[in-house]
Amino acid sequence: MSKEVALLVGGWSAERQVSLTKGTAIEKALKEAGYDVRVVDVTQDLPKLVADLTPKPDVVFNNLYGRGGEDGMIQSVLEILEIPYTHSGVDASAAGMNKPMAKSLAATVGVKSAEGRVASKEDVLAENVMQRPYVVKPINEGSSVGVRIILEGENQKPLDAANWCFGDEVLVERFIDGREIHVTVLDGKAQGVTEIKFPGRFFDYEAKYHDQRTELVTPADVPKDVAATAMENAEKVFNILGCRGLARCDFRYDVSKSGKDAVYFLEINTMPGLAPGSVALIQPELNGMSFVQLCSHLVETATCDAQNQSNAKNQSAPSSAEKTHRQSA
Repeated sequence: MSKEVALLVGGWSAERQVSLTKGTAIEKALKEAGYDVRVVDVTQDLPKLVADLTPKPDVVFNNLYGRGGEDGMIQSVLEILEIPYTHSGVDASAAGMNKPMAKSLAATVGVKSAEGRVASKEDVLAENVMQRPYVVKPINEGSSVGVRIILEGENQKPLDAANWCFGDEVLVERFIDGREIHVTVLDGKAQGVTEIKFPGRFFDYEAKYHDQRTELVTPADVPKDVAATAMENAEKVFNILGCRGLARCDFRYDVSKSGKDAVYFLEINTMPGLAPGSVALIQPELNGMSFVQLCSHLVETATCDAQNQSNAKNQSAPSSAEKTHRQSA
């Protein structure tokens, strides 16, 4: 009998449509792999979600991006329900989504990031944080939502104050002029290096999902020591955060430097986009793993910490026969 997989799509973040679109491809792949798929459109209605997951599926395939989907929130719900799920657990998801925290943890294992600090929205608007050029980012958003690069000699404001809806704190980082390279990590092992070539100033939401001129060059045409450093650092970040399953680390390659000095960690995505043409799929494919095989692997390695603990507790508890024997001894 095939496993029943509940595929979570939608969510309520700025990346809802991305989840719905990529979810179609994942649903097709899971069905091709032979799974019985139950698609669940997730909203902030918790009772509805619980009802949609009743009876419990064998596994939940998490395909939610952004807040609520990759920040530990949905993972916490699945832990309470004791349902195995794909990708990282609660703690790793929360740490990965919080960019300053991920950078701090990366630093403890020698992974270098661009100089940065968390500042108030008021200080950022007054440009009291650091000299240009720099980058402003929401602390916990994905898909480059809310990101803005501030260069010298421009009239552009650091923030669109009227439309900034990402909280009162802002991450400000030194802008690293160079090339963008991404590394997919599967079960703790780096899969390769991809260079992202895009037409605009940076790899923003438009370049990620709509601009047909964006190129994903795999393997990236970078020096061997740069590629090796990016892959090694991606594994270090994956492991120090306690990630599992599939993740993607994004780096900036400063072409004016070489080797380890040239690679700067930007962020980790514990829920990388998964569909034909995605970096998280391209690299495993080059290593011989198809989209269907990757989706199947994620299902078969899905886990739930609470369920594991409950099972371990039940296994260690004495049976009724053992209790009777002890009492009669």
